[in-house]
Amino acid sequence: MSVPLYQAKAEFFRMLGHPVRIRVLELLQDGPLPVRDLLAAIEVEPSGLSQQLAVLRRSGIVTSTREGATVVYELAGGDVADLMAAARRILTEMLSGRNELLAELREAQVAAR
Repeated sequence: MSVPLYQAKAEFFRMLGHPVRIRVLELLQDGPLPVRDLLAAIEVEPSGLSQQLAVLRRSGIVTSTREGATVVYELAGGDVADLMAAARRILTEMLSGRNELLAELREAQVAAR
């Protein structure tokens, strides 16, 4: 029995539904990064980051390669970066009345270019 498309989409968005996972995807938009750089950019315990990276890896949204003792992560495809940009645009529209968060979103958009 196959899963309806709407259910598969809901499961996909649930998989994205964690702040650390979203931050990892944002950071990887600029290219592959070793775990140590992800840890430096995200305020989370190593075990917490490892757990969230495993979820992203199992879903196929990121891939990992080992370079000696270093594990490097990257987005599996360009569509993920497009999705993050679309989410930024949608949030910008939704939050136009909330100036502080809007300013933060705009800064992120400028930094992403």
